[in-house]
Amino acid sequence: MPFEKVQPEKLSLAVVRQIERLILRGILRPGERLPSERELSERLGVSRPSLREAVADLSERGLLETRAGAGIFVTEVLGSAFSATLVQLFASHDEAVFDYLSFRRDMEGLAAERAAEAGTESDLKVIDTLFTRMEAAHGKRNPAEEARLDADFHLAIIEASHNVIMLHMMRSMYQLLREGVFYNRQVMFKQRTTREALLDQHRSINAALQARDSAAARAAVEAHLSFVEAALFADRKADRNEAIARQRLMRDGG
Repeated sequence: MPFEKVQPEKLSLAVVRQIERLILRGILRPGERLPSERELSERLGVSRPSLREAVADLSERGLLETRAGAGIFVTEVLGSAFSATLVQLFASHDEAVFDYLSFRRDMEGLAAERAAEAGTESDLKVIDTLFTRMEAAHGKRNPAEEARLDADFHLAIIEASHNVIMLHMMRSMYQLLREGVFYNRQVMFKQRTTREALLDQHRSINAALQARDSAAARAAVEAHLSFVEAALFADRKADRNEAIARQRLMRDGG
């Protein structure tokens, strides 16, 4: 019979598996600092030698890195699914912007649908809290804070869908968005009417999720991203028209 004696699992391996799960599920994030060795060994209930062995294993596989005098960190590379060459290509072509928005509309619509169905009460509370912070930032007229919370709100929905592949893929894409690779997010918050519309759209998304209405949640996300796409297209068109107008002005000796 194909049976073997059960071997007790090494404590270091149990630590490795726990940290792996936290990274996989997006609870430990790229660039995040872990507690000190003393605190972490106490929390995990293992000796420092066992913890060091686990950290060495995870570091060798590129999941953690130890920085002299700073501590242990989740590696930054986990936050990027794209090569530097591809990122430069994205940044230099408008086509990538609109393909990105189309992809987001498909993925985030699905994520919202699943979040409404599978999200826990804690998931929905996180989303609701982020929306409340968005309202506060809106009232303070802080475009940078609004843009940051906007990204966090959408990522919280993806987290609530409980699909780890989608989570890591979309987190990488949002990192590029934060860095202005696809477009300057704050452009969307220039005009008061646009800011009001965006806040209302996020309010509709949040309301549908809190009601666990999966169809309405998906429709609200899709409508929001279609609005963003149309606004960006109009902005690009206005820029092109202004460039042409300047050429005419120069021709006429202005």
